[in-house]
Amino acid sequence: MINIEQETYTTQDGNTIIILTPAGRLDITTAWQFRLKIQECISKLSCHIVTDLGQVNFIDSSGLTSLVAGMRDADKVKGSFRICNIHPEAKLVFEVTMMDTVFEIFETQEEALEGVPRSLSS
Repeated sequence: MINIEQETYTTQDGNTIIILTPAGRLDITTAWQFRLKIQECISKLSCHIVTDLGQVNFIDSSGLTSLVAGMRDADKVKGSFRICNIHPEAKLVFEVTMMDTVFEIFETQEEALEGVPRSLSS
């Protein structure tokens, strides 16, 4: 079982963004729960998702797959899927798998909510 905090953020132009903050391990035993949570949020609440990975200290291929699937789901409905605050121990997985070039990744939740790509903000 993975603990996933969920918050709602409304932008100045009235868009709703769902912030998901999973905690612990995002691996073969928990990735499916996270995937279902993303699907539920996109279908019922908002097509704009920010995933804060600051409390995920381990991620495997299953975890990455759930994130890719979430990004695809958001794309299908013309939404957005952003990742922020990647835990240092999980960051290596993104770099080794080149997933850091696939996702919109931001340093902080605030940057992700504003939609400022890290390459422009640094």
